[in-house]
Amino acid sequence: MGNATPSGDLPTAVRQAMRLLGGGDLVSAEAQALEILRAVPGEPNAEFILAAIRRTRGDAEGARQALTILLRRAPAFALATQELGFALLDLGLIEGAGSALHDAVRTEPALAPSWKALAEIEGARGNAELAAEAASRFALARATDPRLVEATELFRKGNTPAAERACRAYLHDQPTDVSAIRLLADIGTRLGMLQDAENLLARCLELAPDFTLARLNYAQVLSKRENLPAALAQVDLLLAAEPNRFPFLVLRASILVKMGEFEKGIRAYEQLTDTFGPRPMVTLVHGHALKTVGRQEEAITAYRKTIELNPCFGDAYWSLANLKTFRFEDADISAMRSQLASDQPSLEDHFHLCFALGKALEDRGEFEESFACYQRGNAIKSRLEKHDEAELAREVERNIVVCTRQFFESRRGSGCPAPDPIFIVGLPRSGSTLLEQILASHSKVDGTKELIDIPAIVRRLGGRRRKGEPSRYPDILGSLDAGQLLQLGEEYLERARVQRGSAPHFIDKMPNNFRHIGLLQLILPNARIIDARRHPMAACFSGFKQLFAQGQSFTYGLGKIARYYREYVKLMDHWDQALPGKVLRVEYETVIDDTEGQVKRILDFCGLPFEESCLDFHRTERAVRTASSEQVRQPIYREGLDQWRHYEPWLAELKSELGTVLERYPA
Repeated sequence: MGNATPSGDLPTAVRQAMRLLGGGDLVSAEAQALEILRAVPGEPNAEFILAAIRRTRGDAEGARQALTILLRRAPAFALATQELGFALLDLGLIEGAGSALHDAVRTEPALAPSWKALAEIEGARGNAELAAEAASRFALARATDPRLVEATELFRKGNTPAAERACRAYLHDQPTDVSAIRLLADIGTRLGMLQDAENLLARCLELAPDFTLARLNYAQVLSKRENLPAALAQVDLLLAAEPNRFPFLVLRASILVKMGEFEKGIRAYEQLTDTFGPRPMVTLVHGHALKTVGRQEEAITAYRKTIELNPCFGDAYWSLANLKTFRFEDADISAMRSQLASDQPSLEDHFHLCFALGKALEDRGEFEESFACYQRGNAIKSRLEKHDEAELAREVERNIVVCTRQFFESRRGSGCPAPDPIFIVGLPRSGSTLLEQILASHSKVDGTKELIDIPAIVRRLGGRRRKGEPSRYPDILGSLDAGQLLQLGEEYLERARVQRGSAPHFIDKMPNNFRHIGLLQLILPNARIIDARRHPMAACFSGFKQLFAQGQSFTYGLGKIARYYREYVKLMDHWDQALPGKVLRVEYETVIDDTEGQVKRILDFCGLPFEESCLDFHRTERAVRTASSEQVRQPIYREGLDQWRHYEPWLAELKSELGTVLERYPA
């Protein structure tokens, strides 16, 4: 290469050096690049190659400096911009890395490695839509067959059914194309078909074990399905190859917290901050973990740090409000009002700020403006999260038709006989966390969380592949034989194992399980079920002013939540008739008025001896993952019983829609 000159040999020399770099022959690539620079000082491609080699050898800072100088002279050099993004990512400078990678793909949209890294970064930041978009662009950049390009474009544009058809047609002819398999898994995830997505990603990794983005997606889907040990194993495989990869470390910390390994998860978040510096999404979820284990002051510090890093981050303000016992200062309220009046917050930040400001004003007794904030936040959430009232009504009616007393009598003796679970059902914000804390204070009971396992079984039994399709549930219950019922009960217990300790009983407080009491009776006939009931005005309004992390879309509107409450009461009345004595109804107001009597009643129903610790529940040190986490760490108090009355002038719609249900609960 000693004869390399700026003439016709230069392009050939550059291409050869690039091929050597791409093939991993760093020594030869470096020699070639140096030879080019001796002949043509400042040649940008050769400087890029040397910088890339420095990063590959572990000198990310040297690469960053060289690339920064290079890009001043050649700002449109997309490959160098991408390499700068990778160097910044290696240095833990996540925001800078994301910015550089976005610049790279703006210049050259076909840079697949940039899109792959952006999918990881946005996923770690919690930007699910941006992560999905980047993953789709990654697939598009790698696609060569026009049919796969079409399927990817359809998915990007939101035409999911057409994308699924196109992708399946392509895979019929090319069944081992891992990019297409991963795309179909993405489609399945968007449709909520997580089991299908899991199976597809497992197949993808069988064919291509080094497909990093597919493995990351696999870990994410496993985590969503609460298959947490398997998810953790996948992340550990990713980290074995890239030990300091920020997105992988963030996912690992979140999985540890979901598994109940809170101290390990908290240490993982602390290490992330020490290594990469404070990042808003990391400090936020670190605060959530601290709150869950009762370290409130540290949680407040983490949330305030999040706001300092990103002043319009509405979720951080809402997280402070959601502590329930926290009180905002005047400066906080002024800051929230300013953010809401500006065009800076995203739609997601906007509704978080609405709910947070509503709570801040409620605590100050400014109820009219507080209600306006709650109403504004609910209106946004209602547009974003649709609730199918007709589907709920159909399910309730089918339960009443299918699950009769004779139906259960004919299946007596079926299912898994284990008495381990205690289910607490009802509407959210109706005292279920208080009942859980009381029971979890008993030596023979483990508290867990709102487990997703029963809803997951229901989705599988329903067999619905996409929204709008009719569900086979609950009608399918009649076709399940004794072996299947036993298997489902055992499956539930096995999936719940990761969340429990060594006590003989554990609590599952997923409130919406009231819809599935028939299923619970069939697969776990000896489980205990407690209905946490609260005055309808109090329960509904408390739900209306609560911003839920996910689900509970029926709460975003006074009319919607009232109609949901009516269906709930209707179905619970049916369970009382079809399964007399199966469900213990515990009214929140009665627990407040007669705590000792109700505690003894609950323990007796569960077959548990009385323990004084159940009365001193607020002293029990345990993780509490719901909005009432700080409230149940205090003794019983009455202040919240009639909080809805402050808002009574604006609750006419709620009263009207509740209708005759209110007659059963005289004010």
